[in-house]
Amino acid sequence: MKIAVIQPKMIGDVLITSVIFEELKQKFPTAELHFIVNKNTIPVLENNPFIDKVIILDPNIEKGFSGFFMQMNRIRNEKYEIIIDSYSKLKTAIFCKFSGAKRTISFHKSYSRFFYTDTIVRTKHSISTATKAVEHRLQLLKPLGIDFQVIKPKLYLQNSEIENAIDFLNQNNIDLNQPIIMISAIGSSEAKTYALEYMAQVIDEIAENKKVQILFNYIPNQKGIALELYNLCKTETQEKIFFDVYAKSLREFMGLTSQCAALIGNEGGAINMAKALEIPTFTIFSPFILKNDWNMFENETSNISVHISDYYPNLELKNSKNDTEIYKLLKPELFNNLLLLFLNKNNLR
Repeated sequence: MKIAVIQPKMIGDVLITSVIFEELKQKFPTAELHFIVNKNTIPVLENNPFIDKVIILDPNIEKGFSGFFMQMNRIRNEKYEIIIDSYSKLKTAIFCKFSGAKRTISFHKSYSRFFYTDTIVRTKHSISTATKAVEHRLQLLKPLGIDFQVIKPKLYLQNSEIENAIDFLNQNNIDLNQPIIMISAIGSSEAKTYALEYMAQVIDEIAENKKVQILFNYIPNQKGIALELYNLCKTETQEKIFFDVYAKSLREFMGLTSQCAALIGNEGGAINMAKALEIPTFTIFSPFILKNDWNMFENETSNISVHISDYYPNLELKNSKNDTEIYKLLKPELFNNLLLLFLNKNNLR
């Protein structure tokens, strides 16, 4: 039997959706399990023992209508018996409808009954510390007789990747016996990026620990923004930032993060990966992201997050994605006590 899960979205979504496979492998130990994803998300799936094959959707190669039909035919040719569509958009609904699979499962929408054999109504309120981000994915397994239980997303690093990270840090004069903090300096978009002048204040607070060593998470084309943030930090803070020590790939980032005492900063894939590596996180949420849907495994010690609604509960946030001024209301002094709590609880102050 072959079972596929579809999630052609961002890194964090793919990582969270991967929890499905642990349950599927337990229920169907002899089944061949495939994950259909976009090419750029593959690194978070490497070495996952529950996934037998990754099917790549590459919009840079398979473009337009012809690319769409190429993708659909590839899925159909796999002859899946079951397909679980975690993405639940019209494109993947069509894939499921014409896949030839006996059972297709996704979330309930006004049009979804036409495309799927089974649909799930998403719960309105979270029922566990996993929050709706994880819970909704696992609820897709209900038609297969798999009851909900909390499963944490995981990343699987090889020993060689950890050793390479340690060597890289040593080569750059970073003391592994002293705390290293990774800063999620830049969000995946401008709307998801905490104001640089505010983030600099957060980093200055972190740097009050005389022994702390700070790394920035950024990709090469973000170096200019990262440098702007660096320049906004105090001079004494800059002395603790290893600006040119950064990961050149997602797997390298995971290796470096595995050696950190914490990851602090913008909500997104970096935060989700840190949690999957059991690294403490302090997350700053953009106003247009629903914190209560994505603040997975919050516990007031190793995972803490802040959102504008924590301090302005009656604020209108419907158009916050296009209103940078709303995010600027979340000043560092509002949550400085929580940041200090996090640093103290994790022996970073």
